[in-house]
Amino acid sequence: MRIATYNVEWFNNLFDDAGDPIIDNGWSGRQDVTRAAQFKAVGKVFTELDADVVMIIEAPDENRRRSTVPALERFADYFRLRARKAMIGFANDTQQEIALLYDPDIVSARHDPLGAEGVEDALAAPRFDTSFQLDLDTDATPEAVVFSKPPLEIEMTHRQSGKYLRLIGVHAKSKAPHGARGAAEVMRVAIENRRKQMAQCIWLRRRVDEHLSVGDPLIVLGDFNDGPGLDEYEKLFGRSGVEIVMGEGDVPCMYDPHARMALTHRTSARPTTSRFYIAKERRYLQALLDYVMVSPDLLEAKPTWRIWHPFDDPECYQDVPMREALLTASDHFPVSIDLKI
Repeated sequence: MRIATYNVEWFNNLFDDAGDPIIDNGWSGRQDVTRAAQFKAVGKVFTELDADVVMIIEAPDENRRRSTVPALERFADYFRLRARKAMIGFANDTQQEIALLYDPDIVSARHDPLGAEGVEDALAAPRFDTSFQLDLDTDATPEAVVFSKPPLEIEMTHRQSGKYLRLIGVHAKSKAPHGARGAAEVMRVAIENRRKQMAQCIWLRRRVDEHLSVGDPLIVLGDFNDGPGLDEYEKLFGRSGVEIVMGEGDVPCMYDPHARMALTHRTSARPTTSRFYIAKERRYLQALLDYVMVSPDLLEAKPTWRIWHPFDDPECYQDVPMREALLTASDHFPVSIDLKI
């Protein structure tokens, strides 16, 4: 089966409050891209991806006026996707939900959040829609850490084989110093955001430890806004959030080949999953931000990973309509894993 993660930039802007697609020449959230152009491009990407399960990052909003699930299911129906059943977990206030789109003929799935509020065990992971106490600034006083976008925990079963899987969809805190003015404030905000991002990854790793300790087949996937060697602040903290979630030393480790390549080849070219235009520098910046990490037991099945990058993946590059769709749809590209179940 194929499982993928895909961050669709401002997917929310492509639907009205009733969850119906807005396919017109008005501007989408993407620079110089109309809603019609982005909608058709996203549909093209999902169609070619043809995944059994897609963890969607920045899915349409869930609030009192609109709902994520109808929007995604109407999107799937419009393009006749196999992955046509949608699900979300804990809604957030950012207009960027984490949602699952899956083929109900292939898998059954349910939102299954673990943990509880007010956990007394200092090593346990509270439920992701609550808070986590951690000393962020070494003043010996724990601070409350929260997820602006609580991870989506899924219990999933393959209908034919009966194979059971756990999925955790992640959109970790951005480290960019948005809104900061002046060099001093930029540095302060960047370090503060890095602390929050690291704290979220520590919280997430504790949940990973809980799953691995009981032998759960586990996939952690999504946008971590981080990676080995991504910025200069990594030296200040000693490691990236991705390294924390994957695990280090003698503990059971999660595995992603692209993260491993970035760790072991820090001075050479590395894979990338996103492409952002830097207006003041008049150039594009590429970064490895999106991952599909698997537990040791799933790694034994020898899965294959793929980044659907329009310039780095030969098939995507040679397929001009697909290449253009990937560039129009989002500033991130899908990452998929083909796994024998």
